[in-house]
Amino acid sequence: MAATSMTEKDQPKSSINLLKGWPNPCLLPVAQINAASASALSNPNVSTPGLLYGPDPGYWPLREGIATWLSRFYDKHLKASIYAERICITGGASQSLASILQVFSDPVYTRFIWMVSPTYFRVCPIFEDNAFAGRLRSVPEDDEGIDVDFLRKRLQDEDQNAPGHEASRNNSPTHRPHNGYHEVPSNGNTRDTLKGLQPWRKAYRHVIYAVPTFSNPSSRTMTLRRRQELVQIARRYDALVITDDVYDQLQWLSKHIAKPSTYDDPSPSLRQALLPRLVDIDRCFQGGAERHGADGFGNVVSNGSFSKLAAPGVRCGWAEGSESFIWGLSKCGSSASGGAPSQMTSTFMAQLLSSGELEKHIYTTLQPAYARRYNSMISAIERYLLPLEVTLPQSHRDVVGGYFLWLKLPEPLVAEAVAQRAEAEENLIIGQGPLFAVYGDERKDLERQVRVCFSWEAEENLSEGIQRLATVIRKMLRDPPSPADTTASGPSLPVGGY
Repeated sequence: MAATSMTEKDQPKSSINLLKGWPNPCLLPVAQINAASASALSNPNVSTPGLLYGPDPGYWPLREGIATWLSRFYDKHLKASIYAERICITGGASQSLASILQVFSDPVYTRFIWMVSPTYFRVCPIFEDNAFAGRLRSVPEDDEGIDVDFLRKRLQDEDQNAPGHEASRNNSPTHRPHNGYHEVPSNGNTRDTLKGLQPWRKAYRHVIYAVPTFSNPSSRTMTLRRRQELVQIARRYDALVITDDVYDQLQWLSKHIAKPSTYDDPSPSLRQALLPRLVDIDRCFQGGAERHGADGFGNVVSNGSFSKLAAPGVRCGWAEGSESFIWGLSKCGSSASGGAPSQMTSTFMAQLLSSGELEKHIYTTLQPAYARRYNSMISAIERYLLPLEVTLPQSHRDVVGGYFLWLKLPEPLVAEAVAQRAEAEENLIIGQGPLFAVYGDERKDLERQVRVCFSWEAEENLSEGIQRLATVIRKMLRDPPSPADTTASGPSLPVGGY
């Protein structure tokens, strides 16, 4: 009897994961980290402090190295160089966010957390862990980024509706001892804070969270005008803007500007930032954080991380803000108890920076690789999805970057149904829009959105993944599913999806 075999058509398709927001292992700088760690551990002047408890603000050579490196990258947007006292070493952007909230928010005095929507979904639990469950508020985006008019109106409404609004119109919190706690009357919020009075601590009345450049998930970049307006709003309403500035260096020319032959030789202009960060604007705009009448803490803190630039496993990053803010952050009890986070890893990262190996890795490996990956995916989107009336935001930018692309599906399709069919029929995993909703947000504007990632999958799978998505969309447009065909449970948090 002749042996039977499955035809190629019958073979199950290999899995393609366009949800997972990790760097592909081939892009990890293993050799460079190995050399940096060997150098640090072989020098007792480095290894001894590296293996002991570190100073609260972090390993000084790394603080200096980050300040020098960032001064180069943001040079054309700075009135003065960044100095080490503006830098605090952290255990990465997520740990830093938790520490920022521990020091600079208060579960009684701080009224709301305002989050650009769609949002990086894994920050919502961090806010809830700090007693803000039920007080997360979404702010929509448009093609310029955060909708500042919407935010301004909502902040104004919330303050006017606050108890005692007529009794207190002071824009800046006052700090008076009261049985070991603050009394902080400010624009209607006259209740005591729960956290103890300390000279290095401040409770902001509101917190605003955003990813201004190559945002996760929407890939949008906030315009300069919106950045300036957001800083003005933060000052007016005593808000702290926390920005995840983790994708800024991952930038390249867009497909309609660059030629494939230039991917491996990025333009020198891409070695500097396209726009100033909000923390740069807060430092110098209209008198800066030290302007007359200000308390010196500022209204913006920048969260930086080596996770996207070196490797997520190093668990090392930094925060940048005013000197007063950074000193206060370094006093956070959960990190000061054991000294600076990531002390040993900090010695490795300091070596990577001082040797120039980190910047070399960014400019000669990451930027060219991600440019190829992005353009492979965007070419497939243009060929297979745009004819199906799928759309992208900010599609005519000259400079693009980050890890993600954000797609809007044609009517009447909804993301959850498309994601389910894609996984069941094509073995394709994508991020459905509602996954990126701010917790508690009842708006339905994300139901037709999906996120796809070009950083994780093998480069040759990116176009294939988009073709599979197009196959599903084409079938569903021909035969739209009934509401009963779609599970109504909502998206669950993926394992390893960011």
